[in-house]
Amino acid sequence: MVSLQLHHFNVPKYKSVSPKGIGLNKIVKNLDGKGLKVGIVLSRFNTEVGEALLKACEAKLLALGVVANDITLATVPGALETSVVLQTMANSENFDALIALGAIIRGETYHFEVVSNESARGVSEVQMQYGIPVANAILTTENDEQAFERVAAKGAEAAEVAIEMANLLKQL
Repeated sequence: MVSLQLHHFNVPKYKSVSPKGIGLNKIVKNLDGKGLKVGIVLSRFNTEVGEALLKACEAKLLALGVVANDITLATVPGALETSVVLQTMANSENFDALIALGAIIRGETYHFEVVSNESARGVSEVQMQYGIPVANAILTTENDEQAFERVAAKGAEAAEVAIEMANLLKQL
């Protein structure tokens, strides 16, 4: 059995631990999309869910100040094809952030797990390999009802994540 030792430090809550009055270089959340270029990859499988995700995502991007001409949309047959298009977009260096949209809805076979896991892995690999933020809004749900309950929130959330992360990486 492994024993863990916990060390308790006397650090007051909510106070800077910086030396004598030197403030932390805190980077604040920035959701200003002005001037940012965003690439979106939309899976056409489960079309109605995907289109609803896209509508929410696009509306939020525009509300955050991204100009419509700075949004590029590519569609792919299914979730497994998403990562290669994200990779190509990232490699182009034409985008500040990318967004993956789609829906994987459980069926009667093990295929759901394969597609869910491999699409998530592919999206994450693009982000890590190219250092570009990729907001993953490929929903994985048990049924259509769960997917439709989430489209508005997850589509908008993907837009916010993309913009926040693009701005954060520019400040580092």
